[in-house]
Amino acid sequence: MIRNEAEYQEALSRLEEERQRLDEHRTRLAGMGLDDEELKRALDPLRSFHLQLEEEVQSYERLKRGDIGELLNLHGLGHALVALRIARGLTQRELAARLGVHESQVSRDERNEYHGVTVERASRILDAMGVRLRSLFEQPILPNDPGDQQLAAGA
Repeated sequence: MIRNEAEYQEALSRLEEERQRLDEHRTRLAGMGLDDEELKRALDPLRSFHLQLEEEVQSYERLKRGDIGELLNLHGLGHALVALRIARGLTQRELAARLGVHESQVSRDERNEYHGVTVERASRILDAMGVRLRSLFEQPILPNDPGDQQLAAGA
């Protein structure tokens, strides 16, 4: 996951380098007389890395636009905290100052995607970013659930 502008710029640079390397490799292999299927097999590993890097860049760009997605049952809370910081346009240094901690602490926490973060600490981080978390509890209706049949019957 790209976490800051420096990593983003580095990823853009790497993406361009990889694109050029992929094109050069394709030209070299085609010059060796490989057919389309052989070319595809030879280039797939490089193409896979290129696509993964491209996806990370696009994900960071979505976050910068404020598109952070949904959080379900607090799964991915750490990832969401990083995404929110990016979407809010805050640097790790700015968040650290708001939290009263050193920038290296925020960097370490984000690198570990806030593994094991407590609800209290997550709340402090959200407050520092000026973000409100609203939650809605939904109870899914399961087929053949006797409790649902009682509810439907008005019991």
